Amino acid sequence: MFNIDLGDGAEIVLRDRSTDYGVHKLINANLEHLREWEPWAHSDQSMISVASLGTYLLTQWVKGEMIPCVIRQDGQVAGATTARINLYEKSATIGYWLGEDYEGRGLVTRAVSALLDTLFKDHDIARAIIDTSVMNTRSRAVAERLGFTLEGTMRGAQAYPGERRDLVVYGLLREEWRREEQ
Repeated sequence: MFNIDLGDGAEIVLRDRSTDYGVHKLINANLEHLREWEPWAHSDQSMISVASLGTYLLTQWVKGEMIPCVIRQDGQVAGATTARINLYEKSATIGYWLGEDYEGRGLVTRAVSALLDTLFKDHDIARAIIDTSVMNTRSRAVAERLGFTLEGTMRGAQAYPGERRDLVVYGLLREEWRREEQ
């Protein structure tokens, strides 16, 4: 199975049936917080819908088109990070979210770093992408800490209830990742 130790009691694991309840519980405890930045948090977050999404993500994992991960801290679900893989382009778009109580610990930065290692070394990915709301300074800081380059703004690219928001796009090439280790 897919499991990466992030240190200090943190890890990323494959999102599967065993994580559905913890993901559902964390999402619903953090809905207002998540709705500020995540359009998906405005839709149904019942146990059935969360489990159905988990099943879909696993089918994409089997096809090699996604790496869906749960971030855990001391055995508790703290958030998630996922890479959507474009096999033809050899690129991956990375997304992440975290429960509010887990922010400020470097969990997302460590989780995305581990995911990048996996993508670049084990999946022959040439380019990683992070896109996020122009206003989401915390998410933007993750991309910048990891060495991503700000490539531009997509106007009105993300649909929220009653509005469209601009997204910034960050990119990272395999040869730029952890140059000191190569």
